[in-house]
Amino acid sequence: MQINIPPRSTIRLTRRGRLALIATGAVVAGTAVVVPLLTLAGDGEDKPAALVIPEGWRAGQVYEAVDKALALPAGTTEKSLGKANLRLPNDAEGNPEGYLFPATYPLEHNGKKATPESLLSFMVDTANRKFNGAPVAAGAQRNAMNVYQAVTVASIVQAEAATKADMGKVARVIVNRLERGMPLQMDSTINYALGRFTLKTTAADTRIQSPYNSYQRMGLPPTPIDNPGEDAMRAAINPPPGDWLYFVTVKPGDTRFTADYAEHRRNVAEFNARQKASPQSTT
Repeated sequence: MQINIPPRSTIRLTRRGRLALIATGAVVAGTAVVVPLLTLAGDGEDKPAALVIPEGWRAGQVYEAVDKALALPAGTTEKSLGKANLRLPNDAEGNPEGYLFPATYPLEHNGKKATPESLLSFMVDTANRKFNGAPVAAGAQRNAMNVYQAVTVASIVQAEAATKADMGKVARVIVNRLERGMPLQMDSTINYALGRFTLKTTAADTRIQSPYNSYQRMGLPPTPIDNPGEDAMRAAINPPPGDWLYFVTVKPGDTRFTADYAEHRRNVAEFNARQKASPQSTT
């Protein structure tokens, strides 16, 4: 979330993306890593047995991971969408973003090798089981949303929250802003519009023409911006009470939420001072 960005500034006011991925037992740092997370078959074999989809991955990352896991040419999984017969909500208009549920998926079942279509269907069916229950529907309704909109909120929460503990407060900021007719002003939606993973957002970025530009457009973006997990969804449908309208992660472990814009600006100033003293932390 950035408010009144000075010209040519590149300040990061909220956390965006997930910073650590686990691949075959190793930690891979960075937000733009697009590698399948595999568990191995064992007994000296190097054939992957399962594909792990982390929370917060975008659909494009999932497609690339499936291609790599199944040793298929790049782009194969994305091209298979038309014949996958995915059971998506009508609001999705065929776009599975938000419904490729983060979990571990076997690459072989009963001796039959997985295909892009079978894996995508498995992910969407898992999402439907998680999202279509009465508690989710009731929680969405409490916040004047349908389930698809709640998944969209959860996807922003997943991208913006620095920790699981912050998810509920981030969700409350989103709900409060929607109820007050304020633009969301979330950097994560800008990143999605630009197809990037970055910790820097400029004033020029906030002026791009895109339905995902939550600085220029009111309300929620037209689709989810990633594939959220259960914690983010719980936060989206049941945020804690609070009047917060702003937040900024000043330093790791220190995300500050407030309803006072003047206080928020002071927090932002502290954040900027820290970034100036240690600019490498913005990349």
